[in-house]
Amino acid sequence: MAPAERSIQIYDLAGKPSGSMAWPAIFSSPFRPDIIHKAVIAIQSRRYQPKGRDPMAGKRNTAEFVGVGKDLSRVPRIKGDRSPRAGQAAFAPTTVKGRLTHPPSPEKRLAKHINSKERLLALQSAIAATSSKDLVAARGHKVEKIPSIPLIVSDDLEKLRTTSEAKNVLTELGLVDDLTRVKKGVRIRAGRGRARGRRTKHPRGPLIVVSRDQGIGRAVRNLTGVDVVQASNLNVEDLAPGTHAGRLTVWTKSAIESIEKRFVK
Repeated sequence: MAPAERSIQIYDLAGKPSGSMAWPAIFSSPFRPDIIHKAVIAIQSRRYQPKGRDPMAGKRNTAEFVGVGKDLSRVPRIKGDRSPRAGQAAFAPTTVKGRLTHPPSPEKRLAKHINSKERLLALQSAIAATSSKDLVAARGHKVEKIPSIPLIVSDDLEKLRTTSEAKNVLTELGLVDDLTRVKKGVRIRAGRGRARGRRTKHPRGPLIVVSRDQGIGRAVRNLTGVDVVQASNLNVEDLAPGTHAGRLTVWTKSAIESIEKRFVK
């Protein structure tokens, strides 16, 4: 646990210290990557599209087994004499227009279950992971110029209206290297098992957590990789994209206070 007298700096939009607050207890939660992984998978499973086959697919024909002793393979064959497909193997798997061996079932339960206490523990653990510089750097974020991790900013950040203002503020806060990393992206090769139709993929950039969105959402929507979420809507996938905890996160003072009231009794 963090000592009671420990404090953390609050920065203004110019990147200068403008005050301090007691170390939020939520940042002292235990790090549980296993629970975080389970919670993110549970969230992602809600977006899976059910997929199945027509139960009669490949079976709408007259094919039946014709017996042995005819020097033919033992597969069902279409009956008739004048039909273009007469005598052709059908119905069985591996035959032309035959059924699938083990088709996917639309009744399969795709959603993964997670207990409510595990879900809350995962969220607390993911929040705490954003306060570890080692975990944030391990995700690939550029943290050399950032004055503090966790980074807490005054509530004026929520009132930004334009993209230029937001970009200037993020630059003053030391996030310019991470924005450049995200915009540049990672080159990928096309081919089997790889993404096609694009030459690069863009990793996730900073996450901005606010108490109320008073314009910041529109201001950063054109900044590649930057996301804005209200503290009341925060979930584990926002903080740990791809199940990997430690996303670079910018918190407003009100957002931290809101989360403290929610989790710290």
